[in-house]
Amino acid sequence: MEAVIAVVALLFVLVIVLGAYATVKAVGAAKRGVDRGITQARRTVEEHTLRAKSLVQPGSAGEVARLRLSLRTSMRATQDALHAGVADDESLKESLGLFERLSAHGHELDGELRRLETEPDRATLAQRLPGLRERTGRITQAADSLRWAARDRARRFADDDLDSLSAQIDVEAGALRHWTRTEPAAPSAPWPEAPAAAAGADEAGPRRTGRPASAEDSARPARPALDPTGPRPAYPWQKKPRPESTT
Repeated sequence: MEAVIAVVALLFVLVIVLGAYATVKAVGAAKRGVDRGITQARRTVEEHTLRAKSLVQPGSAGEVARLRLSLRTSMRATQDALHAGVADDESLKESLGLFERLSAHGHELDGELRRLETEPDRATLAQRLPGLRERTGRITQAADSLRWAARDRARRFADDDLDSLSAQIDVEAGALRHWTRTEPAAPSAPWPEAPAAAAGADEAGPRRTGRPASAEDSARPARPALDPTGPRPAYPWQKKPRPESTT
């Protein structure tokens, strides 16, 4: 009885632990989903704000907003392309590692540009703009190069697969178009039976030779056979026979 109680208690504790673990995992997943949603919403709002500033604010402040927008757009597009491609191509892991190192420089530049958006000294900001523009161009160019290389690689693989598939389809289509069926030849008689078949053909009757009968020959009336006992026909050029003398 005590063993049964111990087993039931152990099962109860196990159920409680598993339930708590599942609850923690569900709460963590929900929290991560909420965090991703909040981050995405904050990112969208910030990008729309930067786009508005780049169009509305004149001078250095608008230039800083344009640099931030260009940097964030390029880095995010490259990140999405590499993460999407590495699932199918393991060789992109090295490219993803290089992008992570580039991202450190991008985040540092983005933070600096964010602080300069509220810089009251416009003269100093204008002096620093060429250097900021050059750094932004180098980072975005490197990110664009990685992104386009990954896309070209994926497209090359897709083209190779399409070429191979097209060749296989052409071969299969050619095989399907050969619908003409050749009749098999009649098998010849085995060797022991061949002489008997020939002998049977000889016993059936002699083989007729000569010119085959034509339609004109079949239309002619058949000639009657000569009767040696009947009277011989007389012709006008023949002499009449003399009567025999009785004396």
